Amino acid sequence: MRILKDLGKALFVGSLVFIVIGIIEYINGHTYSNGYELLIGFLYNQMYSVVLYMVNAYYFGFLLKQFPNAVFKVKNLFKGLLGGVSITLLSLFLLRVFTEVVIDGRNFSEFIASELVQNYYISFVISVVVTSIFYAAYYYRNKQEKRVTEQKIIAGTASAKFDALKNQLDPHFLFNSLNVLTSLIEENPEAATRFTTSLSKVYRYVLEQKSKELVTLEEELKFAELYMSLLAVRFEDSIVFTKPSKLENPQAKVVPLSLQLLLENAVKHNQVMPSKKLYITISEENGNLIVTNNSQPKQVLKESTGVGLRNIRDRYALLTKRPVIINENRKEFSISIPILGENIQIMNTADTFISEKKYKLAKKRVEKLKGFYIHLVVYILFSPVFIYLNYISQAGFPWALFPIVGWGIGVMGHAAETFNYNPFFGKDWEEKKIRELMDKDE
Repeated sequence: MRILKDLGKALFVGSLVFIVIGIIEYINGHTYSNGYELLIGFLYNQMYSVVLYMVNAYYFGFLLKQFPNAVFKVKNLFKGLLGGVSITLLSLFLLRVFTEVVIDGRNFSEFIASELVQNYYISFVISVVVTSIFYAAYYYRNKQEKRVTEQKIIAGTASAKFDALKNQLDPHFLFNSLNVLTSLIEENPEAATRFTTSLSKVYRYVLEQKSKELVTLEEELKFAELYMSLLAVRFEDSIVFTKPSKLENPQAKVVPLSLQLLLENAVKHNQVMPSKKLYITISEENGNLIVTNNSQPKQVLKESTGVGLRNIRDRYALLTKRPVIINENRKEFSISIPILGENIQIMNTADTFISEKKYKLAKKRVEKLKGFYIHLVVYILFSPVFIYLNYISQAGFPWALFPIVGWGIGVMGHAAETFNYNPFFGKDWEEKKIRELMDKDE
């Protein structure tokens, strides 16, 4: 299917080129004597067009594989242009050999002896112009796709952060705890009082720590024990919880509420009953805190959104390069989170994110400027070349205007994009429209 599509594009481009060349030749007084001559000229033109288009298209595909997402970097672009010129010249030579030696029956030695550089001018210029348009079209499409992808990533990140904040302590846990409290008030008032105290401590810890970047390992483990004591009242002896008796470094740091999310996941996704006890173990190993539980998944369970684990991963990714590791098999499920040094430098992640964003935008801006100036210099250097080729070809018609003007329009478009200039929809129009739509929504 791809070959057929590329072949169709090549034939279409060849037809356009044939029409343009025909108009130029007609203006210069050249006409075809009969339909047969016109047909032969068209077939020769299509043969050149198909071969040159296909070799350049597949060479460009090769570049995409060699330099994924980096084809239009200056270094790679020059490599691509150099390779494209070489392939084009080689293809033109082979086409000339085929038409002159194979079709017309000339001797190969005679062909080589009489071959002139002028025979390649027009075909080479046409090939360069068409290939440049092809590159420009792909560059524009690739840029639009990248914008869409970036917007999806931004939207996905915002959604994940919103869900993480929304689910920092599962509302179902609160409802279930209140139900347990209701039953305890009637059956065992003293136990109800202890349960209420523990529940208030849990929510006090959540409110105090959720805005912090890190808490000590000792604090987080105490909270985990408190949290599990509430679950133990609810599930009675159906949960067996084990934590380290001694910590290597109690003042080491972890992300706050990370243990709560992991413990909550273990209870939420597994069967918990006297006949199927849930064993949850927290252990310390090789600088990591590992939460392990036996795997006995619920039979009827709403598909997990993964918000809790994604929340932990995202928060740790801002603080360390060490990953959050998940290991799962039929018997058990474990999650390993990094224990961070007590002297770790805490940065304001919001400011860090904004600084990184500013740096990336500035770097992108510099790349755009550099790309435009290189494009402009290449255009300025090649324009006299086109004029010179037009002069020595003695065509009698200024065909050099076509590539110079066409390319010049491309340079103007590149400049408008680089300097954010749009005579119809400028920045003021965008900001005005955004304010208008925001006011309308309010």
